[in-house]
Amino acid sequence: MTDPKKSWDAYWQGTGSAGAYSSGGAGHPAFAAYWNEVFQLARQNYQEPLILDIASGNGAVVEQALQHFGDRPARMTCTDLSGAAISNIQNRFPQVKGVVADARDIPLDSGAFDLITSQFGIEYAGLQAIAEAERLLAPGGRLALLMHIQGGAIQQECLSNLDAVSRVQESGFVERASEMFRAGFEAVRGADRKPYEEAAKRLAPAIQALEAVMKQHGEHVADDTVAKLYGDVGTIHSELQQYDPDEVLGWLGRMDGELDAYSGRMSSMRDAATDEESFKKVVTGLQSQGFTIESAGPFQVPDNELPLAWALIAKK
Repeated sequence: MTDPKKSWDAYWQGTGSAGAYSSGGAGHPAFAAYWNEVFQLARQNYQEPLILDIASGNGAVVEQALQHFGDRPARMTCTDLSGAAISNIQNRFPQVKGVVADARDIPLDSGAFDLITSQFGIEYAGLQAIAEAERLLAPGGRLALLMHIQGGAIQQECLSNLDAVSRVQESGFVERASEMFRAGFEAVRGADRKPYEEAAKRLAPAIQALEAVMKQHGEHVADDTVAKLYGDVGTIHSELQQYDPDEVLGWLGRMDGELDAYSGRMSSMRDAATDEESFKKVVTGLQSQGFTIESAGPFQVPDNELPLAWALIAKK
C-alpha cells in the first residue's frame, strides 16, 4: 500500500474530494459555524491575534480565519507535513505564512501564538503534537481543536470507503479490464478474438464484485470512484473502436495508482480516530499543564445521530 504521507501529498497536489466528508473531513457546514464561534471569541480578546493552524490540509480553517478577520488583520501561520498542502494554501492566500513541518516538531518560537487551531490534523501525530501546541501557545491564549472521533460519522463513512476501494483492488478489476482492452484493441485491428473473449470472461467476476460493493454501500461510496470506474469501463467497452488504446490503458494505470492512494488516505483517517480514553488523556494532560478547559466533548449536529468529531477549547 502507498505510504499515507505520499497519498495525502499527492491528493493535496490537486484532485477533487477525498470522500469522508471530503478533504479529510473538512466539508460539513457545521464546522464553519464552530470556527466562527472560536474566532468571535478571539476577536473579543485580541486586536490582531497571532494564529497558528496545525496540519492545515486544504486550508479550511485558514480560510475561515481570514474571512472573519477581514477588517482587522489576523497574522496567520499554517503548518502541514505535506509541502503540496502548504503550497496550495499560499497560492490561495499569499498573506499567510506557511511552514512544512511535522506537527510534533514545529520550528517556531515558544509562546508565539494567541490562538492555535487544528481541524482533523493534529491527532495524526499523537500526544506529542498536543505538547508541541502547548509550547507554541502564549499565556492567556487558546487552543481549539476538532479531532477525528472513533465510532463517529466521519469514521464510519471512511470505513465504508476503505472497504469499497479494498474490494475493488482485491477483485483485480483494473488489471483485468486492462487485459481485456489490450486484447480488444488487437481484435479491432483484425487479430484473433479468442484472447479478447477469454479476458472478458476473466473480468466478469470483478464486475460482479463492483456491483456488490455499490449494492452494499451505495453508488456514491468513495466519492463515486467505484461507480465512475464501473461506468467508464462499460462505456469504453461498448464503443471500443472509437477510443485510442494508449489513452485508455494510460487512464486505467492512473486509476490503479489513485485507488492505492485513496486507500492510503482512508487508512490514515481510520487510524487517526481518537477513542474516548485517549481524548480524556488529552484533556487531563492539558489540565495538568495549567490549562482551563472551556469545552470538551463530542461534536454533535442535528442531522446525524453519530458525532462528527471531538471538540476541545482550552485556555492557557
